[in-house]
Amino acid sequence: MNGPAVPFARDWTRRLAGVADFALRRITGDFTVDPESGFDPEFNQAVLMPLARALYREWFRVRLRGIENIPPDGAALVVANHSGVLPLDALMLQVGLLDQHPAHRNLRLLGADLVYSVPVLRTLARKSGHVPASPPEAERLLGAGEIVGVFPEGFKGIGKPFSKRYQLQRFGRGGFARTALRTATTIVPCAIVGAEEIYPMIADWQQLASRLGLPYFPITPLFPWFGPLGAIPLPSKWVIEFCDPVRTDGFAPDQWEDHDVIAELAGKVKDTIASKIDELLAERGPAFGR
Repeated sequence: MNGPAVPFARDWTRRLAGVADFALRRITGDFTVDPESGFDPEFNQAVLMPLARALYREWFRVRLRGIENIPPDGAALVVANHSGVLPLDALMLQVGLLDQHPAHRNLRLLGADLVYSVPVLRTLARKSGHVPASPPEAERLLGAGEIVGVFPEGFKGIGKPFSKRYQLQRFGRGGFARTALRTATTIVPCAIVGAEEIYPMIADWQQLASRLGLPYFPITPLFPWFGPLGAIPLPSKWVIEFCDPVRTDGFAPDQWEDHDVIAELAGKVKDTIASKIDELLAERGPAFGR
């Protein structure tokens, strides 16, 4: 009886010691925050990522592949499809890279302006390493050798109806391709399957969305009918795969200004993601169940 209890007690002792050590450092100011973005790596790993990790491992049972396509060091631009009403796909991508990459790399996500207009959300986003989605911010991070994540579909992807699930929306104006060319950064296309089913959006209450200043207001089979319970994501099965890298260092220095080159590069990345999504959907099978 005492055998299993000893490791359990030791585990909890280590956890409590870690919490106490974390709290002491916060009180004494013995921690580092990126002065330009507000990124707080310790707070992110100790507070924010454990919450996302519970969803990643237990709720969505994420399978992540292709991690070898993320470099061990230096810059890369991860370009992924976006869906699910709420940006949980961004968090799953972030915790997956942190936990499963051999170097435990942080993913610095580019977020929409709406995120930074909400006080509490803005603070949490910055502490977790997110930055506003602007070319100067992206170039600054890439220049510092960071892994940067971008979702070119934006709200058109995350807020599309369930009837259009896994149909990629317009990839903006190719801004990510321009940034990659301008900085000679490798692009890593990323396909995410599973997020489309967490909040099946059957309607968009546009009038209420306009009043609230939101791009959409989702109506799902459970929300808003069941109140806060309706906001619990459905436990779909997820697969995330980092595809083969697309190098940009072979382009001429001035080609980041060529609209045809940008469109071709953006189209190549989009087609890669679309093809991989089809593969992963066939492999995964039903969205729910074991």
